[in-house]
Amino acid sequence: MITVLGLGFVGLTTGLGFAKKGFKTFGFDINEERLNQLKNLEIPFHEPFLKEVLTETYNKNFFLDVSFSEAIKRSKAIFICVGTPGKEDGSADLTYVYNAIEQILNIETDNFQVIITKSTVPPSTVSKKVIPFVKSKLKKLPKRKIGFASNPEFLREGYCWEDFIQPDRIVIGVKDDESKKILNKIYEPFKAPIHYVSYNSAEFIKYLSNTLLSTLVSFANEMSMVATSIGDIDIAKAFRVLHEDKRWFGQPAEMAKYVYPGCGYGGYCLPKDTSAIAKISMENGFEPKMLHSTIDINERIKPLLVSNIIKKIKPTETIGILGLSFKPHSDDVRFTASHDIIELLMKKGYNKIIAYDPIAIEEFRKHYPKLNITYSQYLDEIIDRSDALVLTTAWPEFKKNKNKILKKPLFDLRYSL
Repeated sequence: MITVLGLGFVGLTTGLGFAKKGFKTFGFDINEERLNQLKNLEIPFHEPFLKEVLTETYNKNFFLDVSFSEAIKRSKAIFICVGTPGKEDGSADLTYVYNAIEQILNIETDNFQVIITKSTVPPSTVSKKVIPFVKSKLKKLPKRKIGFASNPEFLREGYCWEDFIQPDRIVIGVKDDESKKILNKIYEPFKAPIHYVSYNSAEFIKYLSNTLLSTLVSFANEMSMVATSIGDIDIAKAFRVLHEDKRWFGQPAEMAKYVYPGCGYGGYCLPKDTSAIAKISMENGFEPKMLHSTIDINERIKPLLVSNIIKKIKPTETIGILGLSFKPHSDDVRFTASHDIIELLMKKGYNKIIAYDPIAIEEFRKHYPKLNITYSQYLDEIIDRSDALVLTTAWPEFKKNKNKILKKPLFDLRYSL
């Protein structure tokens, strides 16, 4: 059985969704007006399909009149779906989360229960705040057996029911096997990919999703301001044409390749075009801070990655560079990240460097003749001759030979293996 605390967009959809799947579900909210509306089969906000599901499941699988004490005692899983409003300083206010946990712990039971944080909370909230808070309370409650999980929601307002009942992915941060077993049983009927990760990873994935969306919106708005400063640009038409790029579509969408961490963008177009549009915008009186930040981060990521390498590898050791082109399936080495990585390593005194690329060695040699490094024509050879490997281009060949490569210390700067 399941208890859901907080019956807003997320909590109500969650409670009704589990009830629809056949689980006995108890719903609670501190807002009496909202509860009374729900008991009268009224949805207190606009969200398609919820009224029909509430009518179908109320007092059959979805209960609002059961006492709080009885619900907690009977539930294996307790979902916290309360609000986490922003404070004046921008941080998340966890007051309602703590209050909900205290109410849960006030009920005595010998049963094992997993407390699942579905409210959106910053990464490390469960591990550094919720768990210590609960453990401090459990000192006076030796019979209580509590597990923890972070289970972020990915619901769009206006499409909550559709997104919950047919999820594209389910993310669960959990550590203990008993909690995992309960959650696996709950989500098994949804027939969706389930990703079991750490608490922090689950919380981060939620923020990763939302901040990407906010960044895309702000990027579009900044570019509209750049266009306005230049003048004579049909902004709406420009963005509509942008959306026709086939890289947005397909399975998987090729655009996903761009939304992935690495050691920076390169090639001919992205570096020069990003710098050029930022420059002309400044000339027309508008400072494009997001574009400047984009350029700045592309430069800052490389010294950071190199610092991680030199912490673990001595200058006397041989480093093998895997990949010289700026991206796979190309021999273009213009502004390639591998050049910057090699140059930074050499400035730090690392002069025993071997490089390999399936097709771009000659182009790289011609383009950067002053780099005093050795080249290898074969992957097996560079693996054998290197004390450590640095992967800078995500060639499929490297993934196919993952087991060979991982025999040596590896710095995978493209997160590809």
